[in-house]
Amino acid sequence: MMMETAAIPVAVTDAVNAQILAVSEDRIAGFQEQPFAEIARLSGLELPVVQERIGAMLQAGVIRRVRQTLMATNLAQGALVAWNVPAERLNAAFDYMFNKDPFSGHVVVRSTDGATPGSVYRLWTTLKAPQGYSLQKHCEVLARRTGAKSFRIMPARRLFALGVGHMRRRDLPIGSNADVPAEVIDTNIVQLSDIEWKVLTALKRELTVSEINAHLWEGRAAEAGVDLATFCRVAQDLNARKVIGRFSTFLEHVKPLTGGERVTRFNALFHWAVPPGREIDAGREVGRFHIMTHAYWREGGPEFANVNVMGVAHGLDREVLLRHKDAIDKHLAESGVPVAYTSVFWGGRSEIKPSEIAPDDYRRWCRENGIDPESMRSGETSAEG
Repeated sequence: MMMETAAIPVAVTDAVNAQILAVSEDRIAGFQEQPFAEIARLSGLELPVVQERIGAMLQAGVIRRVRQTLMATNLAQGALVAWNVPAERLNAAFDYMFNKDPFSGHVVVRSTDGATPGSVYRLWTTLKAPQGYSLQKHCEVLARRTGAKSFRIMPARRLFALGVGHMRRRDLPIGSNADVPAEVIDTNIVQLSDIEWKVLTALKRELTVSEINAHLWEGRAAEAGVDLATFCRVAQDLNARKVIGRFSTFLEHVKPLTGGERVTRFNALFHWAVPPGREIDAGREVGRFHIMTHAYWREGGPEFANVNVMGVAHGLDREVLLRHKDAIDKHLAESGVPVAYTSVFWGGRSEIKPSEIAPDDYRRWCRENGIDPESMRSGETSAEG
């Protein structure tokens, strides 16, 4: 039964909703047996209020999804991929990546303020290749199907910031940062058993409105074919092995919300080229800045003037984001980290979906697309029928 939301405020500017979202976007770490109770505790609100408001915002489309996130970089080979696509095929390529490739997550058209290294790479995606399969071969298939001239695969070698929290970042002072450098997050792949994959697959699927309650994991345990105690035990073990991310409510931050509100207007991908051997030093300094939703060590190669530290920031004002970047640039210089080159890629058209990572899903997709799954394994020659 659909929830009646007519009398329940769903605007992000509503004081109670803002109080909930400041916690629920990215402050519920790991696996929680009662995630809504934890949101209530940290926000200082009653549990029924939290569940009612999150359910209403989800049904209204203000929250685009509620789900348990995973540390996908520890479960599948992943990368940020930049695509050089002819202008006349750009929108069709975007549509294909978003609608036809379940292993591509974020799909963004980006632009620069001038002709800079890499500015011909307008289409950017995140991509996951399930364990045992090749990112390179998958990109080659996508390039053929979209008409891309070339692509650059940029795996994350280390992570330094990984969070969302758009609401709490809205009014940050310029240069706001933590007292200490960011922690380094490794990207080592973790091997899982069949039962762990079943629990993980059931765990990560986004919640429906009817599941916004205290018994949400009972149905997921049944879906995985185990009892609730086993489901929670396996999930806690996966959490200890650092493959569980956050329990999160994701706002629709790209498009206008109900009533014309916007959570953010600008999405900036910052690039820095620092000396080889200083990537972790630089990444930890960039990642300490509160404006950064993501910060990582990725190799841009000659296509992007050999940048090797990247990060993403969102905001309502373009000039404010540039002032935040200026503060980061100044801090890097003061910290003794030289920057040979820096640039900004601005986000335009954008869609976001969770990337699939299960090997079974990959084999199914290959067969549906006339591809021999075995030919897509690392070390094999690809074959597309």
